[in-house]
Amino acid sequence: GDVVCGGFGLPIARDMCQKVIVVGSNDLQSLYVANNVCSAVEYFRKLGGNVGVAGMVINKDDSTGEAQAFAEKVGIPVLAAIPAHEDIRRKSASYEIIGRPGTQWGPLFEELATNVASAPPVRPKPLSQDDLLGLFSSDITGRDYVLEPATDVDMMGKDAVVKKTLEVVYDKV
Repeated sequence: GDVVCGGFGLPIARDMCQKVIVVGSNDLQSLYVANNVCSAVEYFRKLGGNVGVAGMVINKDDSTGEAQAFAEKVGIPVLAAIPAHEDIRRKSASYEIIGRPGTQWGPLFEELATNVASAPPVRPKPLSQDDLLGLFSSDITGRDYVLEPATDVDMMGKDAVVKKTLEVVYDKV
């Protein structure tokens, strides 16, 4: 199953599979979901389940390294890194099989199949929100941005009228 349709939760919760393969890319949203999948696997393991994570497939790999770093921190192997390549994009868009034997991409997908078959299920160590954000530079996450409270003018426009409060304040009780 996949996260979008919600089809992955039931097999994990009911021990209907042995291992989960996490697919993600080098962006925060993708790794946020991958981390949630690892959290779900670990949650059900603590309840007595036996499902583990076989590893991660890095999709549309642009070589920035965030997904690789995520897999290392969570403690799961990278089964394959599918490059962000125009040929793969075109073939995928036209519903062509990308990993045919004897083609440019055949060995990559053959290695992926071998890795999936031989990967034992492992218990992931999901990251905290701060650890996940720490995989990315602050200009991507806004980590160094200081929030300032909105003013009355921000909230109500230039004609904002400040009214006295009706609250009774007791200075000394």
